[in-house]
Amino acid sequence: MKKTHFLLAVLITVVLAFSCNQKKESSNQDTILTGNVNILVDETILPVIEDQVMVFENQYDAKINLIGKSEMEIVKLLSEGKYDLAILTRSLSEGEARVFDEKKIKPKETLLALDAIAFITNKADGNIKIDLKDIAVFMQGKDQSKFTGLVFDNANSSTVAYMKRVAGIQELPKEKVYSFNNNNEVIEFVSKNKGMIGVVGVNWLFQPLPEFQKIVDNVSVLEVKTKNGTFVQPTQDQIGRQTYPATRIIKMLNYQGYSGLGMGFASFVAGEIGQRIILKSGLVPMRMPSRNIIVRKEIENVK
Repeated sequence: MKKTHFLLAVLITVVLAFSCNQKKESSNQDTILTGNVNILVDETILPVIEDQVMVFENQYDAKINLIGKSEMEIVKLLSEGKYDLAILTRSLSEGEARVFDEKKIKPKETLLALDAIAFITNKADGNIKIDLKDIAVFMQGKDQSKFTGLVFDNANSSTVAYMKRVAGIQELPKEKVYSFNNNNEVIEFVSKNKGMIGVVGVNWLFQPLPEFQKIVDNVSVLEVKTKNGTFVQPTQDQIGRQTYPATRIIKMLNYQGYSGLGMGFASFVAGEIGQRIILKSGLVPMRMPSRNIIVRKEIENVK
């Protein structure tokens, strides 16, 4: 009798567990290739991700809402558990990801592309070459003869965080360092003001809006000193070799905890089509897309 009761209790437990699991799965409104999700995106890399979404939505019955924000804002929203998908140029720290650890959600990180931070000046300033050490010293509050000010897109952006790490500082100087709302405002300001160095995501220079191209044409992308003493620009070749000093990796951070649209979109961007889009954008794919070579059987005789 006791054995029968025990088996009945085990059976009820299994049924309840299965029922709860089914309820959890059914509550997820998205699948790998269908549904609707929100993805936080670092504003410095937004253009290329917008291109990816446009192609992805054209192929699948899915809606992806991109929310462009600064790195600091994204990390805050993730750490508060308000969102579970983000595209950044770094991973979360243990403290930042604690809310997901408490939910027993293991993150899935997908490497999408190699990106770079570009330094720009007004065309009239001529051919200026810089060392990241010069910018670091300037951010430490010391003047430099090569330029009179630094311009960032946002005080909370990933470009500011990157340069703070290079300079070894916690706060930006109160003088001669300026911040705006986005990368386009930085480019426009530098195009109208001599002696300033703008710090932007290179994608904004490679993929400007058609009406913004003339403004981009009025700035110069600076050559930056490498470890071996040469100076290079953030071209695809130099970014791919990671000889350009300010190179970084774009990552998809997935804390959904199930096989949802976040996983599907990350796989798309990291796949053949997505990597071709990366390549055409001016950034560097994590793996080079295949090339179709057509071999002609006959050689035409041109007379």
